[in-house]
Amino acid sequence: MTDQIQRFLFDNTNVRGELVTLERAYAEVLDRHDYPPVVNRLLGELLAAVALLTDTVKLDGTLSIEVRGKGALALLMAESNPGGELRAIARLAEDAPMPADDAGFLELLGGGQIMITLDPREGHRYQGIVALDHDTLAGCLAAYFVQSEQLPTRLWLAADGVRAGGLLLQRMPDESQNQDLDAWDRSVVLADTVKDEELLTLAPEALLHRLYHEETVRLFDPKPLRFGCTCSRERIASALLTLGQEELRQVLAEHGSIDTQCHFCHTRYHFDEADVEALLSEGDAPPPVLH
Repeated sequence: MTDQIQRFLFDNTNVRGELVTLERAYAEVLDRHDYPPVVNRLLGELLAAVALLTDTVKLDGTLSIEVRGKGALALLMAESNPGGELRAIARLAEDAPMPADDAGFLELLGGGQIMITLDPREGHRYQGIVALDHDTLAGCLAAYFVQSEQLPTRLWLAADGVRAGGLLLQRMPDESQNQDLDAWDRSVVLADTVKDEELLTLAPEALLHRLYHEETVRLFDPKPLRFGCTCSRERIASALLTLGQEELRQVLAEHGSIDTQCHFCHTRYHFDEADVEALLSEGDAPPPVLH
């Protein structure tokens, strides 16, 4: 399987879609952490979802999906950018029992919310929030599109700890070329028949033929995806500066140096006293930067 996302559309309709398949990028995320199998699967669905949404909104910047729960699973977060780089993390609640392998989505999270953040390179940051009131991640994301009055959108997501895959359908507003008024309803009904195994193992051409062999489907060139982390020594240094001189010097006095680690890729960063003094001499701290 190749890590990629591929756009398609149905000729003479206003229905478009995306298919994503992930294996290596998914493995690189999981190799850096030690999560229970049920969390690994949900994290794979989130990786597929963030890739689908990033390509759908055509954002020149970063898109992140953050799921905050009140149960055994406290946090799921995935991030993607137009360059096809993906990263993700999960965090279990402190002192929570190990979740069962067959625990459901809402059982794991125990309620909470999903935050979808669009952070363009230019322009204003946008964040939308939707409650966790559906049985699946895909259902919650579809509700987000309804709540935010965006284009009708449906997702189908699957992951098994080795591979992750997803399908997205969206009804575009332009009716001028739409010669098939039932196309949206029909495409969704057919997509509802897709099996997890098909999302995870079938090539895009084979999957679309299985679902839509009676439709005229135009499949575009695939776009490669890969694991990628945006952390750097410079970004970590900027984040440290936001703590202020007093706190930084207090940490130095207690430990002799400052050591930190990126939560996504586990890269370690070391700052000795000379490094910190050099940072402080650069002037006022910049705005906080997530790493």
